Amino acid sequence: MTDRDRNLVLTDAADKTYEEHYVVAADGVRLYCRDYPNPAARPPVLCLPGLTRNCRDFSSLAMRIGETRRVICPDLRGRGKSQHDPEWRNYHPRQYAEDLWQLLDTLGVEETVVIGTSLGGWMAMLLNHQSPGRIAAAVMNDIGPEADPRGIARITATAGRLEVVGTLAEAIEQAKSVYSIAYPDWNDQQWQFYTETTYRQLDDGRFDLNFDRNVGHAAREGVSGLDIDPWAMFDDLAGVPTLLIHGVLSDLLTEPIIARMRERKPDLKIVPVSDRGHAPLLDEQEAVDAIATFLESV
Repeated sequence: MTDRDRNLVLTDAADKTYEEHYVVAADGVRLYCRDYPNPAARPPVLCLPGLTRNCRDFSSLAMRIGETRRVICPDLRGRGKSQHDPEWRNYHPRQYAEDLWQLLDTLGVEETVVIGTSLGGWMAMLLNHQSPGRIAAAVMNDIGPEADPRGIARITATAGRLEVVGTLAEAIEQAKSVYSIAYPDWNDQQWQFYTETTYRQLDDGRFDLNFDRNVGHAAREGVSGLDIDPWAMFDDLAGVPTLLIHGVLSDLLTEPIIARMRERKPDLKIVPVSDRGHAPLLDEQEAVDAIATFLESV
C-alpha cells in the first residue's frame, strides 16, 4: 500500500463482529443499530454518521476500537436499515436526539463517548446539552458550531437528488462526480467500498441512495426542531474531553471556525487529516490512531 493509499481498506462484508438490534421509537418508527459487544468497564462508544450516511461508515473504526470498548453504531431514522419516516418534517436533530436517548436507554447505556461525523458531531453537542454528565467525551469529525455557507450549499444541493442508476459501475461514477472533491486520492477499491455503503440495490436490480430522499428536502427547508445557539452548545462541552478531526480540504469546517473553537475551548484536541475534504471517513490511519489514543485517555 502506498503512502497515498493510507486507508485501512476494508470491505464491509469482512465485518462480522457485531450484533444487530432494532428499537421502536416513541412514534413507532423502527430504528436499526449495530452493537459491537465488549465487557470492558468503560463507557461505550456511540458512533453517529453524517446527514445522508449510515452505520457502515464506522466498520473499520468499530473493529479497531471495539477491541477495548463496546461500540454502538445506529442508523438514524430514514437511513440505512432504519425505517423511513412518513412525515419528512421529523428529519431534524431534536427528533434524532429523542431516538438516541431511547436507543441508549433500551441498551442500558447510562454514559457514552460520542464519535460524530458532521451532523453526528452536532448531535454530540446537542446530547451533552440536553443531559450533562451522560456524554463522557466527544469526537467531532469535521464539524463545528457553525459551517461555511459554501459547504452547506454544496451538500444540500445534491442531498437526495441523485438519479437512480442501472449498475454498480454507474453508481460508482455518480459517487465520484459528487464526492471526489473530498477524497482526491482514493483508489478503485476505496470508491467501490464507499459506493456500496452509499447505495442500496432495488428489487429490479438498479441502485438507489441508501436513505430517504426527504432527508435532503428537510435539510434544504431548514428544519431543525430547535432554537438553541450552537456556540452555546459548544461551550457546554467545557470539562468534556473533546477531539476535533479536521479534513484539511474541507469546505465546511474552515480554519477561522477552528480558530474560534480553539479560543473558546483551549483544551480542544485537533487532528488534521491530509487529502480529505468533508468529511474524513475515520478509516484513515492518522484518524484511527488519534481516536484510539484519545479514548485511552478517557
